[in-house]
Amino acid sequence: MSTIETTRPAPFGAIATYHFMQFVSTALGRVKGWNDARATRKALSALSDRELDDIGLCRGDIDHIG
Repeated sequence: MSTIETTRPAPFGAIATYHFMQFVSTALGRVKGWNDARATRKALSALSDRELDDIGLCRGDIDHIG
């Protein structure tokens, strides 16, 4: 039985395109995470001290969420 080698180099620019798309995906993920943390801090800031105490937080804890 004979074997056929099927490996060939990637087309010109394919690797650069892959790295660019990976960079964009990572950047968008970080922006989404930042925005989620921002929205959470904003919602927690709107709560009263009693409501924060009910969920086990104080005003000083809000800044460390993220």
